[in-house]
Amino acid sequence: MSSERDLIERYFAAMRRGAAAEEEMMELFSEDVVYVEPFTGEAEPWVGKDAVRTALRQGWEQPLPDLELEVRRIDISGSQATADWVCTSPALPGPVAGKDEYTIVAGKITRLVVRLVAAPD
Repeated sequence: MSSERDLIERYFAAMRRGAAAEEEMMELFSEDVVYVEPFTGEAEPWVGKDAVRTALRQGWEQPLPDLELEVRRIDISGSQATADWVCTSPALPGPVAGKDEYTIVAGKITRLVVRLVAAPD
């Protein structure tokens, strides 16, 4: 298994655990990480570990019950990677799907862009 794939799988394992895995999650990011996400409603990217921690904590304040997060595919090309995922919870009207785009340098996530995509049938 590549170190990039391992890093992404550790990221998803921490996401599944939520707030309980906060420190584990933060170790995956570089100090100057850039995080772009659709969940908080912020138009600007979160820059730096402290900012990413703030963004993640917002989501952890009201976690989805019985959350299931399935990684469907991980593709890696050099320092760039993508991961397709599907999230389900009884609190959601249906499955939510996404595609994460990672830049990985020296074993750390330096950029993470999360995009929502059409849910699979």
